[in-house]
Amino acid sequence: MCAISGMIHYGQNALAKEELCRAMMKTMERRGPDQHGLYRNGAAALIHTRLCVVDIENGVQPYLLSHGTEPLAGEETYALVYNGELYNTEELRTLLLQSGHRFRGHSDTEVLLHAYLEWGESCVEKLNGIFAFAVWEQNRERLFFARDRIGVKPFFYSLVGGEFVFASEIKTLLAHPQIRPRVDRQGLLEIMLVGPGRTPGYGVFRDIFELEPASCGVYTKDGLKTWKYWALEDREHTDSFEETVEQVRCLVTDAVERQLVCDVPVCTFLSGGLDSSIISALADRYFTRQGKTLHTFSVSYQDNEAYFQKSKFQPNSDDTYIKIMNKALHAQHHNIVLKSEDVAAALYEAVEARDLPGMADVDSSLLLFCKEVKKYATVALSGECADEIFGGYPWYRDKEVREQDGFPWAQSTAYRASFLRPELLEGIDPYEYVDAKYRDTLSKTSALPTRSREERRMKEMVTLNFRWFMQTLLDRKDRMSMYHGLEVRVPFCDYRIAQYLYAVPWEMKDYQGREKGLLREAMKGLLPESVLQRKKSPYPKTHHPVYLQTVSRMLRETIDRPGAALLTILKKPMLEELLEGRGTASDNVPWYGQLMTRPQTIAYLVQVNHWLERYKIELV
Repeated sequence: MCAISGMIHYGQNALAKEELCRAMMKTMERRGPDQHGLYRNGAAALIHTRLCVVDIENGVQPYLLSHGTEPLAGEETYALVYNGELYNTEELRTLLLQSGHRFRGHSDTEVLLHAYLEWGESCVEKLNGIFAFAVWEQNRERLFFARDRIGVKPFFYSLVGGEFVFASEIKTLLAHPQIRPRVDRQGLLEIMLVGPGRTPGYGVFRDIFELEPASCGVYTKDGLKTWKYWALEDREHTDSFEETVEQVRCLVTDAVERQLVCDVPVCTFLSGGLDSSIISALADRYFTRQGKTLHTFSVSYQDNEAYFQKSKFQPNSDDTYIKIMNKALHAQHHNIVLKSEDVAAALYEAVEARDLPGMADVDSSLLLFCKEVKKYATVALSGECADEIFGGYPWYRDKEVREQDGFPWAQSTAYRASFLRPELLEGIDPYEYVDAKYRDTLSKTSALPTRSREERRMKEMVTLNFRWFMQTLLDRKDRMSMYHGLEVRVPFCDYRIAQYLYAVPWEMKDYQGREKGLLREAMKGLLPESVLQRKKSPYPKTHHPVYLQTVSRMLRETIDRPGAALLTILKKPMLEELLEGRGTASDNVPWYGQLMTRPQTIAYLVQVNHWLERYKIELV
């Protein structure tokens, strides 16, 4: 895993941009602490910082290759910067060897560039992995770039002053003097009406955009062009239930085992929930066959058992189930215990990792957790995205919630809008603003004409989750982990799983009326029965009252300070109501799903203020 960036400016010589390149590179060092590289030729500058994971010696970037010959000796020279991992490297290598390609090492970087030489732009259709990359063709002066199908790895870009600038993170773009931290009214509405979600392709800052998942593009003297190369497409599902169970078992097992291939220490996250337990059990079995010991990691909070509050969405804590899994595995387990005060203090650093306000303590706790895991391993496997693909969230299964219009995790538009100063909403209907995004997403749903109303609605729910909620979680996972140089892989994001499950009828996914019933059936015999049947429980959060006290104090100190940036966009009386738990705020309205209620809303607004001030946001 790495960070990538680059600049293309026709008519300018990139050799004159060393100081700027170094400034951009400095912002990338946390993602890639092990190696740094810089390529400058003609109009192009490519920058790379590397977290070494596979073939440390031969994977150095920018990676140069000339067509059909040794480097720099052929008719065209290609320069690659790449962030990610390919999980079908060996299959691709075999195909390329049969076509006459020769390799210096065993890195997926080398295979990726050879794949581009062999298949051109269509190479992306052959890749199974998580990636964002760019290839500069030196003589043709042409840049090709692409992002993985699910959107695990980031790619932001800007086109300013006749220059195309791209990077893994927004902070790197902001190091460019032509790209200012300017945010207009739409950007503020994004933060307050849909945040911490983000409209697909939108970077919140003016003139900053994100290449959408499953997209690629070219930049030449003729300009910029982007397009989609893959999408979830509905098709008839002809497998029987038994065949579907077997296919799911094979796909998930294969995805996990592919993602355990690594030249550095690899571990798994283990919460005792279904998804992380499946990954840990499969990894443990794989390690045991090789005579190795898997390390597993969980996160908990100091004194949380004393304050844990059961709810419909979080019926039990993780500790009991983690202990059950520990007994079932051959792994060595590590439990990372966080203090509520530290989780609150890390809210600021979490903003700087994401470059935007995020999921409050859901972000900051992961940031602290990854910092500790990095002391033991460089790569971790995590269970994100099974809920989106297999239908595990409450809004998939609760008919009343499912039939409501609007994003099911953010039914709070009126509450959100009530914080905004009137001038920001002038001429804008908040409901219409959010509903337009919702309707646009529904329009992108693929469903066969023969689908029933319920089946079509379930596919709409998958589309909503894929394009919104899942992207928020993937942003979180990537930024919080890579901030500490930890690569986190997400096996359930294997596009083959998503592609296959999209066509599977809901009645199969909801087998025996259980959330993720199909996945449970496919993994019978792998997990202890109590874990296999455990009701879904979300990412653990602190219930300690000191957390609410701490974030409340942080927000209080902010709004009592003259000139606080937050007060330029929000109404102080509403912030007072929130802090005192009265008025609308007394209802504990979920801000973004059940993981973000009043304490997290307070924390989110603390993050918003820090973002405005730390990034010196220019409101335009």
